[in-house]
Amino acid sequence: MKFLVCISNVPDTTTKITFTPDNKEFNKAGVQFVINPWDEYALTRAIELKEAAGSGTVTVLNVGQADTEPNIRKALAIGADDAIRVDAVPTDAYFVAEQIAAIAKEGAYDVILMGKESIDYNGFQVHGMVGEMLGITTVAPAMKLDLSGNTATLEREIEGGKEIVTVNTPFVASCQQPMCEPRIPNMRGIMTARTKPLKVVPAVGEPARTTVAEYALPPKKQGVKLIDAENAGELIKLLRNEAKVI
Repeated sequence: MKFLVCISNVPDTTTKITFTPDNKEFNKAGVQFVINPWDEYALTRAIELKEAAGSGTVTVLNVGQADTEPNIRKALAIGADDAIRVDAVPTDAYFVAEQIAAIAKEGAYDVILMGKESIDYNGFQVHGMVGEMLGITTVAPAMKLDLSGNTATLEREIEGGKEIVTVNTPFVASCQQPMCEPRIPNMRGIMTARTKPLKVVPAVGEPARTTVAEYALPPKKQGVKLIDAENAGELIKLLRNEAKVI
């Protein structure tokens, strides 16, 4: 079984968000980047399934520039066999999906996994686009994934509950908790990751189809107003005139 796991390079969740002076780009100065936490579920589950089968390969794919390679090496240290980096800035979801689809098609992968979304843009789009471009089934968001031969059983979150689906390979799935317990690299993994293959390839297709008009921070949260439980009239007045929700 050939697994392709797509990982994004995202700011650490403790990052203080700022923008360049023209508000056209995210200011990366001094920012620590990590593997997208949702992608860690996909990576760990792929490794678990490969180990359980006793055969197969796990390839990590990242669309990004050279500064993403430390996190690609971390993915290799966790247990992936090899890696591919598409040398391009991941400017929008369609562009990234186009790169993933091209690699997946060329490599004839059986299972394509990724996190349900990246924590920086929360788009929840790429997995569906990849499945559509390849003409194969997409399951999202998957909370559980098991394989028996070429048939996968997945548990996905739906409104008010969960749904269990079966699908034959090849397929695309986006992952979330509690699919597995994400692994951290051990010393042996860190040492072996240095020599695992990391292939760099150029981007394909057209440039990104979207442009950023402007970045802006959300309005600051207002202070809390405490209303006496006996003063329902004041509460209604504030909801109507200040919060404007009624």
